[in-house]
Amino acid sequence: MSTRILLTGVTGQVGGELLRTLAPLGEVVAPSREELDLTSASSIRNVIRTVRPRWIANAAAYTAVDKAESEPELAFAINAEALRTIGLEAREIGAGVIHFSTDYVFNGEGESPYVEKDPAGPVSVYGASKLAGEEALADTGADYAVFRTSWVYGAKGKNFLRTILKAARERDRLRIVADQHGAPTWSRDLARMTAHVIMMLEREASRPNLDGALDRFGGIYHACGAGETTWFGFAREAIAMLQEREPEARLAEVDAITTAEYPTPAKRPANSRLNCEKLAATFDWKMMDWRESLREVMAEL
Repeated sequence: MSTRILLTGVTGQVGGELLRTLAPLGEVVAPSREELDLTSASSIRNVIRTVRPRWIANAAAYTAVDKAESEPELAFAINAEALRTIGLEAREIGAGVIHFSTDYVFNGEGESPYVEKDPAGPVSVYGASKLAGEEALADTGADYAVFRTSWVYGAKGKNFLRTILKAARERDRLRIVADQHGAPTWSRDLARMTAHVIMMLEREASRPNLDGALDRFGGIYHACGAGETTWFGFAREAIAMLQEREPEARLAEVDAITTAEYPTPAKRPANSRLNCEKLAATFDWKMMDWRESLREVMAEL
């Protein structure tokens, strides 16, 4: 297989992994933020019309959940309005769009994992902007697959795991929220899944277009780590693994607290569980158990 893929968000956790994972599939064009301004429709159009990709993998996003409460225009520009432009341009050239969304499109009520058809109801500006992006992309008529994920982390970049491990070395006690439930997702697992999906869709596609594949397999999928935990459980497991590797190190004790004890500008969903059975059934891909992926990431740190 050899094709051209336009990749956005290459400096992010998922984008950085996609740059490596998608390379065997063909030519990956990964413009910088200066070259591709997602707040500018003309910039997006110019890049897509110049590159003329077969696939657009959109890993870029406004992800500052709390800051979005005071910057809603910027959050919606990047997470929603940009998707409308990407979708319209992709439809014009017959490109397929791979886009990443979030568990924050749901209100977090209940205790069951959400399935793709459950009603959305975001409780934050960030969640609302990501839902608006999903809807904008669908409205364009482009061929697309959206992968909702949760609690993304990896060995590089700014994420919960790296923050907690640093704090565990520097402090005596940590207070971590224990009443928000979900699944940590390794950025590399998402990238591997994306490459697998693209290859599978290419096998189904009729050249030179992708209509045959995405008509059957396009839409929204949930893709997050298998199993479930809380932020407290995630932190405790990570620190325990670090202690195994460095038995002489003095690391912080971890105390469980409630969301009410750790107020933030943006409300977080208490239930971030996502049911990934559709992904497994359609693409024969099961995401890694979060403990397994955590051990692999810890080995890289």
